[in-house]
Amino acid sequence: MPVIALVGCLLSMSQAAFAPYSRPTNIAHRGASAYAPEHTLPAYRLALEQGADFVEPDLQVTRDGALVCLHDTTLERTTDVKARFPSRATMVKGRATWPVAEFTLAEIKTLDAGSWLDGKWADTRVPTFQEMIDTVRGKAGIIPETKAPEVYGARGLDMEKLLMETLARNRLDKPGADPKTPVIIQSFSEASLRKLRSDHACKLPLVFLFGSLGREKPARAVDRIRRFGDGIAPNVQVLNGAPMLADEAHKANMSVTVWTVRARTSTAAGEARAEMRRLIRDLKVDAIFTDNPDLFPRD
Repeated sequence: MPVIALVGCLLSMSQAAFAPYSRPTNIAHRGASAYAPEHTLPAYRLALEQGADFVEPDLQVTRDGALVCLHDTTLERTTDVKARFPSRATMVKGRATWPVAEFTLAEIKTLDAGSWLDGKWADTRVPTFQEMIDTVRGKAGIIPETKAPEVYGARGLDMEKLLMETLARNRLDKPGADPKTPVIIQSFSEASLRKLRSDHACKLPLVFLFGSLGREKPARAVDRIRRFGDGIAPNVQVLNGAPMLADEAHKANMSVTVWTVRARTSTAAGEARAEMRRLIRDLKVDAIFTDNPDLFPRD
């Protein structure tokens, strides 16, 4: 994958940015999730207002095959499903859960997805992936994650197929199809990324997320990932522990995305901004996931 030109004339923290990024890139993690309910249209709209270059929708699949934006495979953490559908719980190791895949889109659309964060967000709904696209298109890039695709595959729901069909309907399934709305696909699932490449002939950039190297050496990890992906996405702790990961990825012409930098309180804002600046300047990362897109350094 070719290296994009230096952007020193634009940024004092200039560096060689690796495709698909053209400069240090601000990715809104679940939207502007430090300030609005994660994976809701208000969070996505706020991310745009705060200058996000990309907005992230995690994807789940409803019983009737609709893609919705939600981090968890179950509904209870960020909706009022427990109160609305008390008899629909599934017991898992003695704990009641409400799996997304056991509810239709119409049922999920009745849920309050905002009050868990603050009462002012009452009656905010779980958006579909299409609604997310309609909100963000033309204003920022989109970086969907195939979340737990194996969970849905076991139920006969093909997340990768649904994703590529949705992107194709929106004419976003090819690199450069809409220059104002670039699309990158990410996943913790190697199998999902391989399936996108082989079964669906996906040409969009694919980024592999991981939270541990295990016993694998950085160079070996990069060599493995480059066989099915275009970029690596370690979490901050992994990259701090193995900073040579970034160099190894760049030597392989792969991008480096890191997750997640956040400020949970206003007093922590300075630390979050400084951390992002350090990651860009010292570790040469190409993109950062943050709950606080307004804190992303542009100087």
